Amino acid sequence: MEILADFAQMREFLLPFATEQASTAEVFQTVEWLQHLAQHGFEAEPRCWLVGMASGSQGPPFALALSVSKGGVRGLSNYYSSLFGPVGEVTASAAWLSLGQALRRHSSGAVIDLQPLDAEAPWVAFMAEALCAAGYRVDRYFCFGNWYLPVAHACFSDYLRERPSPLRHSIERGRRRLQRAGHVLRIQADAGPGLEGEIAAFESVYQRSWKAPEPRPTFMPGLIRMAAAQGWLRLGVLRVQGEPVAAQAWLVHGGKANIYKLAYVGGFERFSPGSVLTAALMAHVMDVDGVREVDYLTGDDAYKKDWMSHRRERIGLIAFHPTRLPGLLAAARHFGGKALRRLRFPPRR
Repeated sequence: MEILADFAQMREFLLPFATEQASTAEVFQTVEWLQHLAQHGFEAEPRCWLVGMASGSQGPPFALALSVSKGGVRGLSNYYSSLFGPVGEVTASAAWLSLGQALRRHSSGAVIDLQPLDAEAPWVAFMAEALCAAGYRVDRYFCFGNWYLPVAHACFSDYLRERPSPLRHSIERGRRRLQRAGHVLRIQADAGPGLEGEIAAFESVYQRSWKAPEPRPTFMPGLIRMAAAQGWLRLGVLRVQGEPVAAQAWLVHGGKANIYKLAYVGGFERFSPGSVLTAALMAHVMDVDGVREVDYLTGDDAYKKDWMSHRRERIGLIAFHPTRLPGLLAAARHFGGKALRRLRFPPRR
């Protein structure tokens, strides 16, 4: 186990296997994402604790980005993160046990909270075992539902035929009305000269939509620029008579398309702008990018079931120091709250 000074050192630590790991990595488990999040995603830049770990004598290294505060040690994630996990290919390693002991010795190690996590990821079990071995009391908790689509169709048109008829009819009607009204639908996938204009259109749509203002105004423009430079960006903007009325930012990485941010302007519902734009981006990632999976990321919103086929859950992993007072108090609140909820809402039989 090695403590890394900054993200540049993390990138250097992982460099020998970076190309191999990038082919399957989650976009939220990349150095670029974590660095952008740390710099632009928090009100005050977090105090990062970056840990590099070795899989073994010949195995690839991996790294974990944590943030440290008086409240404890947390994964470097927040409301902008739909998934948290290590950067790199993770295997069983004695380094996990070393990390558990290091967390117990750390001055902020009374409470360890990591989320949102893939419950099936092997590293989650490695981390839980390491924390238990270090003497922590460990528990898992539900974060949110996640709808996704394993792509099993030869092309988008085959996929669309299997969608619910109300959705298909909405897309067809919207396309006909847009043709009559005059529209332009553009997908920006690089850092070319049109990028800044599309960023301005995205922000215009978002500001006039039903969405609450972004907590960190520089986060999305910076993410779009970074994603364009990395080749991840699929930024769709729909204009009606020159006015941007719908916009979506998708991130394509590791064979997976992540539907990250979307919005549309009220008053244009007769054009079904959101559905038409989603269909265009879905066709692009299936027929052009050839992705293996499309992910609607955070939440159980009802409309996601029309587009996706599978649901999984994202969880949190929390651990409490057995002898420090803040850990004991936090454990009492956590486990006491769970017991109270079970009493109030007993499981159905």
